[in-house]
Amino acid sequence: MNAWDELVERCALRRREKIGPLSDDAYAELVLAVREDPASFVDDPAEAALLVLAQALDAYRASCRNDDLLDDDAFEAARRRRLSVLRAESERADQLAAGSLDARLLALLAQDLDPDPLLGGLVELEQEFDAGETPEGDAWADVFYRPRLRLRAAVARTCLEGARFRMAASAAASLVDAMPGDQLGARHTFALALARLEDEAGFDALDALFDRRGDAWSHLARVILLFKLDRMSAARRALRGYDELCEGGAYALLRPTYVEPYLPDRPDAAAGSFEESVLAVREAEPIIADVPDFIGWCQGFDWLVASAERFARGRDLDW
Repeated sequence: MNAWDELVERCALRRREKIGPLSDDAYAELVLAVREDPASFVDDPAEAALLVLAQALDAYRASCRNDDLLDDDAFEAARRRRLSVLRAESERADQLAAGSLDARLLALLAQDLDPDPLLGGLVELEQEFDAGETPEGDAWADVFYRPRLRLRAAVARTCLEGARFRMAASAAASLVDAMPGDQLGARHTFALALARLEDEAGFDALDALFDRRGDAWSHLARVILLFKLDRMSAARRALRGYDELCEGGAYALLRPTYVEPYLPDRPDAAAGSFEESVLAVREAEPIIADVPDFIGWCQGFDWLVASAERFARGRDLDW
């Protein structure tokens, strides 16, 4: 969530509404002025709440920077402390603007709940904040509608985490329909869910919808799908492709690492990067755990293990 960009856009739109019609050039100048000092343009409780969230998210991310220097106990204490602070700030934002969906969503996610109680809370939010009619075209273009899209994406990911794969696929499909630009990466959740459901036709249709632009999620999902369909030669070729196309993919798969909770959505990662591989493996963990022979099969390929070890040595990572 780029809270600052959304705050600028929302403040500029509200100010234009008060001023009246502006030319494109005049509106561009207004946006520049708001970007220079967003806080001075906040004159609505909803934007005041968003300002608090933007500052709280900055503080949360800054607090993560020295985690590598901490031992396990210190890391866990720091993690709980920053989640507690974020939750408190989110609740403060909700008090500023009763009914701030982003504030309520962040406060819920910051509790770091297990999938079942988290999903219950997310569904309650969906029921409380009726999305109404979805905007035409790409719903993401309506900056005021984005909190509902973020909530739906959180529902999809939590369904996947809790092994509710059909629900995950349904929620992700609704986002792909509403948001053709897929700014929240719902296709990643969708691909993994379809792989677990062994829905090859659905997976191929999703792949085609996004012009077969591969990423760590689609490459890993394809391996899982073919493995579950017992098409082992094809699965082996897909695994080779995953290893070659995803930086550090073998290492991420064989040595999964902790990933901070998504607050409120998936962090950005460069296409094909190690960071993307880590996120994809983290999101696939419930599926991998449900297919107990999968990792053993992967480990049976010397070339995959060697690739993982080379990456670890090159990055000075544990092996």
